[in-house]
Amino acid sequence: MNAETVRQIEQILNHLFQDPQILDEAFLHSSAAGNRLHSNERMEFLGDSVLSLVICNTLFERFPHYQEGDLTKIKSRLVSRKTCADIANELQLPSFMRVGKGMERSRAMSGSVAAASLESAIAAIYLDGGMAAAEKFILRVFDTMIIEADAAQHHENFKSLLQQYCQRQHNTPPSYELLDEKGPDHNKCFQVAAVIRHQRYSGAWGITKKEAEQRAAHEALVEIGVIPQETESNL
Repeated sequence: MNAETVRQIEQILNHLFQDPQILDEAFLHSSAAGNRLHSNERMEFLGDSVLSLVICNTLFERFPHYQEGDLTKIKSRLVSRKTCADIANELQLPSFMRVGKGMERSRAMSGSVAAASLESAIAAIYLDGGMAAAEKFILRVFDTMIIEADAAQHHENFKSLLQQYCQRQHNTPPSYELLDEKGPDHNKCFQVAAVIRHQRYSGAWGITKKEAEQRAAHEALVEIGVIPQETESNL
């Protein structure tokens, strides 16, 4: 790998390599390697583990009210092949991969090969600069994805999040009170409010009772201060 290519990769990864030769292995696909042990497959394995550890630790610290199942769902989204491939393609990492004949036009270049290029790049940073350097890179490129994954999880689990909060803080679950309903039987909408220890929070409307309860849970969580107001746009 020539000096200009190394410089371009360093700029993309925002990491100055003490041992640039490590990039030769990180960006060598097995289809172009004389020996698969010299390809990026081993680094892909290592990078996947480093990525998982950093993501798990970040989710654990950022979302103290989430249970294990909620954290697992978000983690699965973030470390999936698709997410890794999307980030790699955005960074244009596949363009630096040395691949065998015919692979350059393969759909795998934007899929599995792209995902592997990100994981092996993470391994290269980790081996060259340690965990702190790898974590800095991962959080920089995954931050938006973490926010989006959390928003999607919120959308599905406002009631679950409120349930967890109430059990932890008050040792009692919330209840939901039907305040009003409007419309004909075939097209009703419902207003529901969450109630916690006899305190009723702001009501919310939904086209089903289930949706209204989700929105009511959101209102309660905002008023309590568990989540910020802007999450309302994700409902």
